[in-house]
Amino acid sequence: MNSRPAAKNGVKAEASLLRTPLATQEERYNAGRALRDQMPRGILGRWRPPEDRPDPVDLVEEAHSGRLERLIPLRVGRMLTSPYAFLRGAATLMAEDFAGLPRTGIEPVICGDAHLGNFGFYASPERDLVFDLNDFDEAHPGPWEWDLWRLATSVWVAGRQNGLAEGTCEDAALRCAAAYRRQIRGLAGQPLLSRSFDRLDIDRMRQEMADWSLRGEIERAANIARGRTSDRALPKLTRERKGTRQMVDQPPVVMHVSEQETERMVDGLEVYLDTLPPHWRRVLSSYVVVDLAHKVVGVGSVGLRAFVVLLQGNGAHDMLFLQLKQARRSCVAKFVHGDRAMHAHQGQRVVEYQQTLQTVSDPLLGWTTVDKRDYYVRQFRDMKGAITVDGMDGSALMDYARICGALLAKGHARSTGATVLSGYLGKGDVADRAIASFAHAYADQTEADHEALVQAVNSGRLPAEHGV
Repeated sequence: MNSRPAAKNGVKAEASLLRTPLATQEERYNAGRALRDQMPRGILGRWRPPEDRPDPVDLVEEAHSGRLERLIPLRVGRMLTSPYAFLRGAATLMAEDFAGLPRTGIEPVICGDAHLGNFGFYASPERDLVFDLNDFDEAHPGPWEWDLWRLATSVWVAGRQNGLAEGTCEDAALRCAAAYRRQIRGLAGQPLLSRSFDRLDIDRMRQEMADWSLRGEIERAANIARGRTSDRALPKLTRERKGTRQMVDQPPVVMHVSEQETERMVDGLEVYLDTLPPHWRRVLSSYVVVDLAHKVVGVGSVGLRAFVVLLQGNGAHDMLFLQLKQARRSCVAKFVHGDRAMHAHQGQRVVEYQQTLQTVSDPLLGWTTVDKRDYYVRQFRDMKGAITVDGMDGSALMDYARICGALLAKGHARSTGATVLSGYLGKGDVADRAIASFAHAYADQTEADHEALVQAVNSGRLPAEHGV
């Protein structure tokens, strides 16, 4: 009766806990405390580049494999903008660095690319404005430390970019780590279902989470997010021609593709419909594709294939934008389970782990395959918005770092290991200070790596397109 369930969709199945007695909460907490003997919490603060560390520019170039060649200069140009922009595009480099460091062995589903810019507003299925993690291209089961190291480092790098004192950057990184630890502890004591319902909507963000220093930016970002809907995007992204709407080319960011490629992408959308729940499949089946174009997004994703599709439903005013975004193997994956892929479809991986890490998700999330490439599909304009880090003062940065640290913990606690992790982290600030120390050292490393990229461009080793 205790047999292991069969694998589903190419993903290795876990043992059924429905037939396996669960260790008590006290036993799991004590197991976490015992991990301190194997890996003292102070080790979380150690970063020193090994002598055989790969050239960071080599790793940037390796990440270009399989991308659209014409967009590589744009990706490099965006990473050149600042150390913070470099960090945003350097998830693969960080995974390489972090893989050589000690780890506790606690492996929830992680974002894999946690930084301040990957949190934001979006609409819940009930059309409430929610704030949470919002990028899952690298999501994968993996070491919790990697997410928190990367997030805390982004806090320090952003603080320096804004001209803040080192002491302020340290305080902000400490707030981030402390919020993570406290949230893990709070959620570890809750029923498992209660953890899954915990979410941060705009009202709670105003009332419970944000201090006055950040509230103005929250209101500004929320107002912008409310206006980011398909109908509001029509006059910005499209024009009417011969009675139909068409997207406007803005090379190299927005460009139409050949009729043949358009047809293949539409065929992929029809396959995508089968990955949706029945109700949403019926709804979307009543829409018709009006136009499709390739649209560059983000920093780290530049060069991967990403398409925006305009669909029309019940009349000329019922327009919907969907995005198909190429999904490749997570940068975390090979360090967790080796060279053999754990997931049969990388788009499905992104969707399932997004639904794991977020309390509520886009109801139109799904996946498909086109030209032997995996894609995930989501709404393109769905009240999405972000808190602007540029220019943020010290008080606001500390507050925002605290919110993001708590949300990261909430995401991790939704999968596994919260009680064990709470036991390891403990009640005091030992782990907090270690994480902040790591963030300081890796912020230095990020700035050095960014400078190496600058030198590579100046020497002609890499092409770069600026200001796009």
